[in-house]
Amino acid sequence: MVVAAPADTSPLMRLQGAAYATTIAEYFRDQGKQVLLIMDSLTRYAMAQREIALAIGEPPVTRGYPPSVFARLPALVERAGNGSEGGGSITAFYTVLTEGDDQQDPIADAARAILDGHIVLSRNLADQGHYPAIDIEQSISRAMHTLIKPTHFEHVRRFKLLFSRYQRSRDLIAVGAYQSGADPILDQAVEAYPALEAFLQQGIEEHEGYEGAVARLHHLFGDPM
Repeated sequence: MVVAAPADTSPLMRLQGAAYATTIAEYFRDQGKQVLLIMDSLTRYAMAQREIALAIGEPPVTRGYPPSVFARLPALVERAGNGSEGGGSITAFYTVLTEGDDQQDPIADAARAILDGHIVLSRNLADQGHYPAIDIEQSISRAMHTLIKPTHFEHVRRFKLLFSRYQRSRDLIAVGAYQSGADPILDQAVEAYPALEAFLQQGIEEHEGYEGAVARLHHLFGDPM
């Protein structure tokens, strides 16, 4: 089902569109179904509330956003999740737009505090032709450790450690200022980086299932499943 409230509609219609879509998702959840709710975007929902609040005289407090915006966001988002015991659930994905890739944007900051995880897309990676342009250093899942096996989680932690260590020393490596042997972990990161980067990229026509991706991650660290 699709609920559309385009940008040229009134702020009230945009607010109601988000609430209506969530209500529909709740209906199917209460029927015992597993519901996927995709909303684009949480930022436009907040902007609609800002327009209404400013029009009725509410004072702006954070980058032009009045307090009611930050009260409405959790009231909307927390409606997703599990239903009553033995019932269905709503898995929700909300897009969040940030001005100039600013991770301290107030709506992005509020969303991070409410949601169970976030996938950060990087304009810099997209400019490099790196697709999907996911910044794994900025992205996080608070529920991951309860959803995957300990071995899988350890490989994820190791992957991010090596990838992050290489990124922090990228400029030194590029100009030849890094001497091998000075940092054993960085030595491992330099050796593994081409494979790490290749693992993170996928062509638009490529398809990779969950089990296949997990198997590739295990093989990356020499641990066949």
